[in-house]
Amino acid sequence: MDITIQSLGFKASDHLEEFIREKLNRVVLESDRVIRANVTLYAASESNPKNNVCEIRLEVPGNDHFVKKGSEVFEKAITGCTDTLQKIIRRARDKQISNRHVEPELPE
Repeated sequence: MDITIQSLGFKASDHLEEFIREKLNRVVLESDRVIRANVTLYAASESNPKNNVCEIRLEVPGNDHFVKKGSEVFEKAITGCTDTLQKIIRRARDKQISNRHVEPELPE
């Protein structure tokens, strides 16, 4: 899986980039269909207390998964995004499995 990290208005530290990669690798363990992850970090307006925003778009066949979270620090925003993405992927996988196991109705 390819991971693209953009930080708008600042330079992300190596520690922050490694934190993102570690969290996304846990998400990818849920699904082998993920092609690419696009991560964007930026600071919103100063009036908002949760002004550190993380956006993650997972590119998968079909519809992409997109999550946006804000927090006081980037690490919390990243963790919130990855936790939500894990739930989305599990739900999609469970739905796909349940659709596969539906037995067709027999004609009378």
